[in-house]
Amino acid sequence: MRRPQLKIPSWLPVDGYILALIGTVVLAALLPARGVVATGAEGVSTGAVALLFFLYGARLSTSEAMDGLRHWRLHLTVLAFTFAVFPLLGLAARGLVPYLLTPQLYTGLLFLCLVPSTIQSSIAFTSIARGNVAAAICAGSFSSLVGIVITPLLAAALLGGDGGGFSADSLLSIVFQLLVPFLAGQLLRRWISGFLTRHKKVLGYVDRGSILLVVYTAFSTGMVQGIWSKVSFWRLAELVAVEAVLLAVMLTLTTYGSRKLGFPRADRIAITFAGSKKSLAAGLPMASVLFGAQASLAVLPLMLFHQMQLMVCAVIAKRYARQAEAAEAAGETGEMGEPGEAAPAGQTESAGAVSAAEPVGARR
Repeated sequence: MRRPQLKIPSWLPVDGYILALIGTVVLAALLPARGVVATGAEGVSTGAVALLFFLYGARLSTSEAMDGLRHWRLHLTVLAFTFAVFPLLGLAARGLVPYLLTPQLYTGLLFLCLVPSTIQSSIAFTSIARGNVAAAICAGSFSSLVGIVITPLLAAALLGGDGGGFSADSLLSIVFQLLVPFLAGQLLRRWISGFLTRHKKVLGYVDRGSILLVVYTAFSTGMVQGIWSKVSFWRLAELVAVEAVLLAVMLTLTTYGSRKLGFPRADRIAITFAGSKKSLAAGLPMASVLFGAQASLAVLPLMLFHQMQLMVCAVIAKRYARQAEAAEAAGETGEMGEPGEAAPAGQTESAGAVSAAEPVGARR
């Protein structure tokens, strides 16, 4: 007799990497790095972040990015949601301090609103929903590229003295630890891209291992300095509720805003997923440079938001897919509306959806 197996519902994805991040936080809580070990871990973490952004630069195809310029209107829309609408909502959340958020958690929430969009998950969800995958690839790449410069500048302007360890020195650290390695990767790409392609899987472990090291170092510092004693369970619950509202607002704005701007269905799907999400892979290393000892609390909102966006967007993507399948089964040619809406008759559907082949440089 077969034993029943416990299966995670397909509509509730649990990101394995999030579980690894949680395990790293637990390890830092039980065995935080101290003294000489902490100094060594911080040095290795600094080198790991530089390597991470070198690989980002080496993987990003310049020609692919240039080809995507023909969708400039779509990319500008995604950038506007990522680096204008999100920060405005983050600034509006200041009114929740100290009622729902502590100043430290608000700083992390505002930082979350400043980081670039994702690439890998935007591509995956756009593909599932039968949207314009090519546009999602380019939009995520542009967002990551622009974010290396825009995120620190926005942090300097909006966080100021509230940014914990943020200062002019932090801005210089961003340049030398993130931007310079990224540009070096771009310059050397023509000679090392073949090597990166052949060892894609191994280098993926290097990427993720580097981020886990950054998280361990940041949370170890937080434990040693007693930062976590400032956060209660109810404050965390209130933070989750605030982030749920933030995600719902952004999904609504990207979905219906892109429709009002006249984009076809396939492009609207790409805008919805690329414009409403934030990159954990880009945000964690930036936070470690910007916030220093306060990075543990600064990255907590981003880690929570990342898992939340995966779960919610998976549900939305599958609803889009079911809608497309139902239309095909019925032999409809009209353009389909948003999930849950009837398909209006007499409109032609965009043929912008492409295959879900993921590029070498796709990141979360």
